[in-house]
Amino acid sequence: MLKAGRALLPALFFSLLLATTAAQTEPRARDLGVPFDGIPGLFNAITDVKGVEVGHTTLISGSGPLKVGVGPVRTGVTAILPRGKNSLDAVFAGWFTLNGNGEMTGTTWLEDSGFLEGPVMITNTHSVGVVRDAVISWRIKRGPPDDEGYSWSLPVVAETADDDLNDMNGFHVKPEDALHALDTARSGPVEEGSVGGGTGMICNEFKGGIGTSSRVLDPKYGGYTVGVLVQCNYGLRSQLRIAGVPVGREIGEHTVRNDDVGSIIVVVATDAPLIPTQLKRVARRVSLGMGRDGSFGSNGSGDIFIAFSTANPGAARSKGVRQLTMLPNQRLNPIFLATVQATEEAIINAMVAAKTMKGINDFEVIGLPHDRLREVLKKYNLLTK
Repeated sequence: MLKAGRALLPALFFSLLLATTAAQTEPRARDLGVPFDGIPGLFNAITDVKGVEVGHTTLISGSGPLKVGVGPVRTGVTAILPRGKNSLDAVFAGWFTLNGNGEMTGTTWLEDSGFLEGPVMITNTHSVGVVRDAVISWRIKRGPPDDEGYSWSLPVVAETADDDLNDMNGFHVKPEDALHALDTARSGPVEEGSVGGGTGMICNEFKGGIGTSSRVLDPKYGGYTVGVLVQCNYGLRSQLRIAGVPVGREIGEHTVRNDDVGSIIVVVATDAPLIPTQLKRVARRVSLGMGRDGSFGSNGSGDIFIAFSTANPGAARSKGVRQLTMLPNQRLNPIFLATVQATEEAIINAMVAAKTMKGINDFEVIGLPHDRLREVLKKYNLLTK
């Protein structure tokens, strides 16, 4: 049983070491020969944007018949911190929903203010409330009131449903799990697949979860970095395309759904100096990356995206006149393209990393078979290695 966040301190250090090692050594989509456009950053992850940190709490326990409140448990929490744990400085942000059958809290004020104040958290549908409250307590403990003397917070917490594999009505995510994801967030390689909020997720009827990717722009376009992290839990097998190839139709066995009823949360980070209206435009481009992988934004899906920029530190201070930098709209095309490319790859990375999982009532979802994927790409003359 893995219950990160409740273990003793030595066990926590050991689990973090294992997570880092796994993030560095497990094959990713490019390692299997999947061709993608664009140049990735050092870690090919959202953490290639300087300052961004990611943390997970993964909760796995039990097997067999569902007993609400007992398990089986296949869930967790993922935290994305735009400027890391040690900064309270807000970032410019924008958000967009392709299809609204889902939740991302805090977006009303984000839309009006243009700022993301704090982390982005991702969990399962019925744990949004407890994670939101935990973030408020975490922020109050870590920082003083704002410049006007107020200690308040409207956290951004998003969700996708894991009730096919997890006892979602058992409310197994606790405040300490959200706190653990925040406190252990780090830069560098990001663990993918069945981890954190993505533990119990399904993508294109393969095991889904957390995936990430990045793109570094050519110096003639500023050399900026765009990073994407997804929690993918959507899609029918028949719609899945990888590098333009109808992989879902080629690997048609062990399907688990009759309709596309899942969701996806996508977080986009960049160090390019963008203002909120521009970031909302960036968030919209996530839809095109999903489309490359075969998504059509189904009626039952919650497809919700947020984009933020780590440029312009101090822009949210309430006193004085702020001096800002921004790219002109005419220079946004390379960032739009990088967002599409990184989204496309992050989703595939999530499926490549996720292993076959059995959950409640022995319901089983297979992992994307690496050998079969390579065979299909070879058949279409697209295997790169």
